[in-house]
Order: sequence, then C-alpha cells, then structure tokens
Amino acid sequence: MTDLIDRPGALPGSGRFVESAAPAPRGERPLPVARRPLSRRLLDGSAPYLYLAPALAALLVWVYSPLIQTFQLSFYDWNLIPTSPAHPAGWSNYGEALSLPELGQATVNTLLYLLGLLPFTIVVPVLVVLASQRIHGRARAFYRTSIFAPYLIAPVATAIIWRWLLDPGGGLINQVLELVGIGPISFLRDPHYALWSIVVIVGWQLLGFAVLVVSAGLSGIDEDYAAAARTDGATERQVVGRITLPLLSPTLLFMTTLTILSAAQMVFPMIQILTQGGPGGSTSNLYHLLYDTAFGSFDVGLASAASVLFFLGFGLVAWGAVWLMDRWSFHDD
Repeated sequence: MTDLIDRPGALPGSGRFVESAAPAPRGERPLPVARRPLSRRLLDGSAPYLYLAPALAALLVWVYSPLIQTFQLSFYDWNLIPTSPAHPAGWSNYGEALSLPELGQATVNTLLYLLGLLPFTIVVPVLVVLASQRIHGRARAFYRTSIFAPYLIAPVATAIIWRWLLDPGGGLINQVLELVGIGPISFLRDPHYALWSIVVIVGWQLLGFAVLVVSAGLSGIDEDYAAAARTDGATERQVVGRITLPLLSPTLLFMTTLTILSAAQMVFPMIQILTQGGPGGSTSNLYHLLYDTAFGSFDVGLASAASVLFFLGFGLVAWGAVWLMDRWSFHDD
C-alpha cells in the first residue's frame, strides 16, 4: 500500500491510485496564437463577421447605397429620362424644397396622422392586453389572433375593402348610418372626414401588431410584484397604475418611437390608393409629397433634396426619442 501511495499519480493518505493523463505528443500540441500563420489568425478572427456578411451586404445595397445616391441627386436637375442628362444645380434644390407651397399643409397633415395613430398603438393596445388577461385557455389565443389578423392583410386589399365600406352610394357603414337617421357621408371625398378616415383604417391595421408588442412586454413582468401588492391590500387600479404601467414604460416608449418615425410611411399606401392626397391636399403628407414631386412632376433633384432634409429631421427626432427612452424608462432590475 505504501508503494502505491508513493507512486506518481497517487492521492496522499487515501490509498487510492489516480492514473495521470499522458502528455500529448509533441507534434500534436497546438501552436501558440502568436506563432500561428497570419492567414490562419485572420480566418479565425473573421468567422463571426462571415455570419453577418449577408445581412451587411443587404443593408449596404438596399439602404446605404440608395441614401448616397439620393444625396448625390439632390445637387442635380434630372427628369428621370435615361437619355436626358442631369444638370448640376448646386444648393438651389434645397432652397426650393423649403419653399414648396404644399410643404406646410403636408407637414401639418403628417403631425395629425401621428397624433391620430398614437391612441391605436399605445392606449387601445394596453386596454386590450389588460382585458385579455382575464381570458384564459384557448379563448385568449383566439382573441389575440383575431386582433392581429388585420395586420397580415396587404395594404392594397385593405384599401379596397375600406373603399367599399365607406362608399357613399351603398357602403355598409353608410347603410348603418342611414338606419339611425344620418345621411350618407362621403368619408374619402370630404376634407373634414378624409384624413381621419385614413387614420382609422391604418390604426385598425396596426392595432394587432401593437397588441403583440405590448403582450410581449407584459409577459416579461414578474407576476410576484402584483401578487405582493395585492397581498398588501392594493386594488387592481393601483396595481395597474403603480406597477404594471411603469414596468411597461420601455415597451410603450418603444411603440411611441416607432409610431413617430414610421407614421408618415405607414399611411402612404392608403393615401395613394384611396385619395391620392386629395381632396385639395387635405390628406397628403411628407411621403406623398416626395412621391408626387419625383414621379408626378418628374423632378428627381428637388425630391432628393427634400428627402435629405426630411431624413435629417427624422434623424433628429429619432435621437430625441432614444434619449427619452433612456431617461424615462423604468427597468426591472
């Protein structure tokens, strides 16, 4: 036993022998990083970037390349005809873009669209999600799926359906209004109703996506907070106001930022299909103004200059929104 303990690899005082691992052959030992060939080190270091290469290539081709081309075209006068040469215009396109007669109305309409869509992406989704918490089992899944379904419908199909529903000559909505003694309303041709009709259509379509985001944010809140508050005698209104909503603030601020940055873009298909910016420019917004300038008036240089200005403006808004998210969000640590 003494001999066994004294042998290499034995555990002192245990009487047990542990076989030591045989050293690796000298030829199979990995080389230190500093002594590896440069090509091998570059290949090992570039492996993570190879996985990102397809996404980075798509981002370069579809985002940054058009952005650079837009900035270049903003200094030229061109009418989109390949055989027509582009003439240098300097900074004159930027001055003309700021003096467009339709710019003021389009900017006001863009703000109205934003204010009109915020309840559909913030207030109503929170109410829907809180109400669905009382539904259990398969009924909850069906309830949320039915709300999310409109988001899956293509904008063109959505516009066609709503054009029929709002038709003053026999649309379903006007038929219901006539039953209660209200005459037919031309929702898409009356300046007092056209913009808000588009807000309702787009809000109805975005409601499902907003409900999905808010549901995901609510599922990440630990239920122990609400349970502890109820144990201490808090009412449901106090639990929602002092626990649920503060913990949902990152999600709600994210949806607010998303709505601010994409409201003008989201309503553009409905404007183009249903009203073409009319009547009298009452439904046009900044995106539709850019589209009409570039492809209606065939003034690509002016539209590019306006696009650059709008890009800088929305970039400033995005920076402010991100700053507010970092400052006012309440995180569960």
